[in-house]
Amino acid sequence: MEPRSFLTCATEVARLLGVDDVVMEPNDRRARHLAHAMRKPLLERASLPEEVFAPLMAAAVYDPDPSFCRWFVEPAVYAFGRRRVMAALVDYLRIGTDAERTGAVRAWYSAHVPLRADRSPAYGPHGVRDPALDEAQDIKDAWLDASMRAFAEATELRMRHCVLLGLPTSRAAYPTHLRELLESTVESARAHPDLSIRRWAAAAHRDAS
Repeated sequence: MEPRSFLTCATEVARLLGVDDVVMEPNDRRARHLAHAMRKPLLERASLPEEVFAPLMAAAVYDPDPSFCRWFVEPAVYAFGRRRVMAALVDYLRIGTDAERTGAVRAWYSAHVPLRADRSPAYGPHGVRDPALDEAQDIKDAWLDASMRAFAEATELRMRHCVLLGLPTSRAAYPTHLRELLESTVESARAHPDLSIRRWAAAAHRDAS
């Protein structure tokens, strides 16, 4: 099986959308040009077929640029709902490879994109959107849980940075059922040899005082 890459993911989305491949571009630029070619079609459609969802999320996760991955995340949020998009990213964080986990963290920020009725016709019929599509507090809590567990499991410093340093240090941001895991994470981070991780732990410790 061909290893997954941003190019293979972007090519699959383009195929499903009927967007022509950018055949003249070298591989290192072809994926970005494909993403650019799909940006408007993705946002201008009133709906996206179900078969596009998984490839679209894969493209968002494999996009190496934290700014441009929004080109895939935003239309997915409009068409499929914030809840479903965030749940997919939680799954990547829980069971993905290190590269997929890193990509999920990059894409997570874009999943919070504000929604406007005039931005995409996929917002909802006549500018009315079902709020259930975007109710995601429990999914956000699941992200906190998955991030802390990924920190505990990670063996590489880069991955530990990735999943921990974006987490809030305020205890108020964590639901009651995650407080024990939070305390364990803070204690582990306080003893870590890396200065950035210890600083996160110190900030969390001060918040508890």
